[in-house]
Amino acid sequence: MQSSHACPSILSRSSDPMLLDDLRHLTRLAIREDLDRGMDLTTMAIVPAHVKGHAAVVARVDGVVAGMNLMSAIVSEFDCSLEWDTHISDGERFASQQSLMTLRGDARDLLTCERTILNFLGRLCGIATLTDRFVQKIKGSRAKVFDTRKTTPGWRRLEKYAVLCGGGSNHRMGLFDGILIKDNHLASRAVQAGVVLDAGEAVRQAYQFLDGLKWEGGRPVVEIEIDSIDQLASALEAGPDIVLLDNMNCDQLAECVRMRDRMNPKVELEASGGVNINTVSAIAATGVERISVGALTHSAINLDLGLDWRFDA
Repeated sequence: MQSSHACPSILSRSSDPMLLDDLRHLTRLAIREDLDRGMDLTTMAIVPAHVKGHAAVVARVDGVVAGMNLMSAIVSEFDCSLEWDTHISDGERFASQQSLMTLRGDARDLLTCERTILNFLGRLCGIATLTDRFVQKIKGSRAKVFDTRKTTPGWRRLEKYAVLCGGGSNHRMGLFDGILIKDNHLASRAVQAGVVLDAGEAVRQAYQFLDGLKWEGGRPVVEIEIDSIDQLASALEAGPDIVLLDNMNCDQLAECVRMRDRMNPKVELEASGGVNINTVSAIAATGVERISVGALTHSAINLDLGLDWRFDA
């Protein structure tokens, strides 16, 4: 199977302690939802004890895989002894009817774990697959596809990991690791100051704030959102890392790119708003470096995966 996006960044993120801790908490919650500190009534009533079996996780559609590197953390939260073999690595594409992994062990344990495992893999593969569709649409441009904070509560690190598997890039993880000045921040400042803060002045105040703090591993990124071309010159003069161009059409985006190239080529431009699978190619063609797509995480459909069973005598 052709490799697509498997890379060191995926491997390092899949072993991140915070991601794995989130995953364990979510798995425990999923187990509680299914078992409520009790038992799988149907399995205990119907399936004899000590029956052994194995089952393959099989794709019903084409897609990009995410979650293979996380199986150990998921299975370890179940009170059972299962073994598994993965047949594909995170970030690789798969075809319909392809086996992604094989699980072996007690049939009762397999049946009890089945839905939780498929739910995690289906969600993560769905995000990776949708991300890959966007990435393929902008191939050949200098733009990259970025996720947003529009994630499922509790799932942010997992969903952003799946975006990486699909070939996308991660925006800031949360409010703690980057500055993104939006219109509501400026409006809130206006309550006290009486006027809306100029874009450039807002960037300078952000830098001043960060300069008063100590940072390990480098200063956080400073980004400011603007919604009109009139704001761009002031923002560029202040030298943010990124200017987010909110809800602009392609002609406006292209004009912003030309202005940026003249005034401050080091600043990256990010298009946001109105981005979908039909518009992303034209947006990338304007010359922006970044395209943020909330749909990667808030609109991805769980990929159709199934568990095909075999029982041992």
